Amino acid sequence: MDLCNERQIKALLARHGFRFSKSMGQNFLIVPSIPQEIAAVSNADENCGVLEIGPGIGPLTAQLAQRAGKVVSVELDRALLPVLAETMAPYPNVEIVPGDILKLDLGTLVSEKLVGFTPIVCANLPYNITTPVLTRLLESRLFRSVTVLIQREVARRICARPGTADYGAFSLFCQYHARCEIAFEVPPECFLPAPKVTSAVLHMEVLSEPPVETRDEALLFRVIRASFAQRRKKLLNGLTAAFGSELSREALAGAIADCGFPESVRGEQLGLFEFACLADQLYSLLSDR
Repeated sequence: MDLCNERQIKALLARHGFRFSKSMGQNFLIVPSIPQEIAAVSNADENCGVLEIGPGIGPLTAQLAQRAGKVVSVELDRALLPVLAETMAPYPNVEIVPGDILKLDLGTLVSEKLVGFTPIVCANLPYNITTPVLTRLLESRLFRSVTVLIQREVARRICARPGTADYGAFSLFCQYHARCEIAFEVPPECFLPAPKVTSAVLHMEVLSEPPVETRDEALLFRVIRASFAQRRKKLLNGLTAAFGSELSREALAGAIADCGFPESVRGEQLGLFEFACLADQLYSLLSDR
């Protein structure tokens, strides 16, 4: 069966009485070269155990199964389970796990299902869970890489650099954990049903160590979030709103100055190294209280 052939897909789904769910963000690939290229970008090989999220009817799953030692695909929609039982029957190294990736214990999943393999992630992610899923995957520090097909605008935000319109707190979070790059774009007509936006394949090579040293990682991201909470205002205003009950405005201004930043600097102008400097300054001030 050609899992990207629109006519065969419709016949398969009709045979199982399946209907697309808008709430689950289901968009199936209908161009064979796309899942092939996504699997290639993931660099999956026989030593890899792949976690896939939302396999749909399995076109990407099949490509991964031909490359990886094992593929574990987590599917929330139980209506797709009998479909996957049919389409994945030729691949003994594929295991379908019913469940919600936002609720499953990732550590247990990896230790029980991917033991003996190098864990990576490769998935065509539903748009509506992209940010929480990527957050969980990166924070888990369980995977060597994460390769996902997501909305192009989100991919651009993740890869954005300081001073650009797409740059934000999530850019910094992802770049703290991984080297991020957009591999290629996928137009709407490559899906059934066609989404209203262009997609992109994002490859994230997870770092063994963060690119910056910081005395308190949680404080670093608290500072980053505060800096972008009032994006168009000065950095000092954002920090005052977030830390004003703990530190005076004068102390916060002094911390900014001690990092060598101008008083008028905005958070969107700073990179990870600058934020790490600022977070360490605030750490010292908070520790002295």
